[in-house]
Amino acid sequence: MKTFSIAIHGGAGTLVKGMMTPELEAQYKLALQNALDAGYALLEDGKTAVDAVEEAVSVLEDSPLFNAGKGAVFTATETHEMDASIMDGKTLNAGAVSLITGIKNPVKLSRDVMEKSEHVFLAGDGAMQFAKELNYKLKDASYFYDEFRHKQWLDIKDTDSFQLDHASDKNEKSVAERSRSQKDSKFGTVGAVACDQDGNIAAATSTGGMTNKKWGRVGDSPMIGAGNYANNKTCAISCTGSGEFFIRGVVAYDVACLMEHKGMSVKDASSEVIHKRILDIGGDGGLIAVDTNGNIAMPFNTEGMYRGQKSSNGIDDVSIYG
Repeated sequence: MKTFSIAIHGGAGTLVKGMMTPELEAQYKLALQNALDAGYALLEDGKTAVDAVEEAVSVLEDSPLFNAGKGAVFTATETHEMDASIMDGKTLNAGAVSLITGIKNPVKLSRDVMEKSEHVFLAGDGAMQFAKELNYKLKDASYFYDEFRHKQWLDIKDTDSFQLDHASDKNEKSVAERSRSQKDSKFGTVGAVACDQDGNIAAATSTGGMTNKKWGRVGDSPMIGAGNYANNKTCAISCTGSGEFFIRGVVAYDVACLMEHKGMSVKDASSEVIHKRILDIGGDGGLIAVDTNGNIAMPFNTEGMYRGQKSSNGIDDVSIYG
């Protein structure tokens, strides 16, 4: 039997240890472990990589700790606009949604776009119409309300500022003040990549975007090739970071290209993109990747990245810092 494995992330960024209480750190690690275990259980049961990444991301979307699903940040108009994507490395089929509201698990809707429509990417009103035709039950806005997320928004509402959820707090606060705000280190686009028992790979990514975002801004998470990509020839990738730069760098596909055309390993290709190519254009963040042999890479160029990996060869760990 081939090595099967899964990796997940909950965002990368300025994760300063002094800002995190032991209790909150334990909450994050438990949430990551629960998502990891849920996806891995499906792989162990012989299910597909697509099944595993959808399940792992759904568990992360259900946690208010991460900027996806239930924990999505507020837009400039005090609403939630969520994005997600999924890709099957075996078939190169993909599905993505953007600017959707009221959907509990955007990753599930992106899979339905992949499997139940003739399209790859649906956005806004059209994506919502598609969801209604599939009888999705819409959650009330109160389901997505989180006090910390709302405070994040109140701090910059009515300004031209926006906040990458993984970025450091630009307001001048003392360390003590920020430490009291226990959830000040709550970052995160979520994602998963997996390799199943048949050696097929898949990737899924989901996000609530930027706090105070305007004009229907869309980041890299739902863009196939930028924030999410899977191809059995090379690897499956899910990204997190400064979305505009990940779009310009076509980061997920860039890793796959280095593997395909330069013969690099998943570890070396991922490292080249995160530690050099994305930095060269001014971006920061990280990614998780897996190849068809179950090898995992999780590079990041920030202080930390919420992440975890589990494999049939005995690896099982979750981490936050470098």
